[in-house]
Amino acid sequence: MTITAAAGLLTAWETGLAQAPAGRALLLHRTARPDLGGDTEALLGLPVGEREADLFALRGALFGDRMQVRAECGACGQDMEFDLDTAEFARPPAASRDPLLRVVQDGWEIEFRPPGVADLTAGARGAPPRPARLAPGGVSAARDGAAVPAEALPAAVQRRIAEATEAADPGADLTLDIGCPECGTATRAELDIASYLWTELDAWARDLLLDIHLLATAYGWSEPEILALSPLRRHYYLELCADV
Repeated sequence: MTITAAAGLLTAWETGLAQAPAGRALLLHRTARPDLGGDTEALLGLPVGEREADLFALRGALFGDRMQVRAECGACGQDMEFDLDTAEFARPPAASRDPLLRVVQDGWEIEFRPPGVADLTAGARGAPPRPARLAPGGVSAARDGAAVPAEALPAAVQRRIAEATEAADPGADLTLDIGCPECGTATRAELDIASYLWTELDAWARDLLLDIHLLATAYGWSEPEILALSPLRRHYYLELCADV
């Protein structure tokens, strides 16, 4: 993956300021996958684990492989800090490309599609979350050969569906067990790479705009002229401004 140009990143950041987290995640994913040419339908059709891996890869390309993560111990409230390597998560575990999964248990037969990015986005926008989308057409849920409504699925079958979904796309949910250095209790924490990356992008964009302001004031250059400079050259020019 190539590092995205600063002007393009600033445009994505500016667009994302007015959007909800789901929209920002889509913007970041579009930036991470230039090979798809901004095709929203193609992005939404990907497995969730593939999107997460794409965002980790983008994070590594933009800000480096080392991620510093903070969490709070669920037992004693101690702040915990630890490092993650984005390279470990930038390659998605193999996700099933089979459009249909099948669960058979206690006379129940269920065919369903595991949720993809489109389902995750719809859930973030307020649609009722579902562990899987039942297969359209024909019998999607049946017991002893008779079709039944999906709402009638017992808890045990729903758990089997969740397990099958996780096995089909193991990179979709990044949950970490963090041992507290103070009390030793393990705390489970989910890492939302889209939110993490957006926070970093927001800080980067605001710092860059300040740099542009300082250089434009000092030298009279336009924003495109300043962005055309390499980060190293901008840094040296800013040092010269400080010395004046």
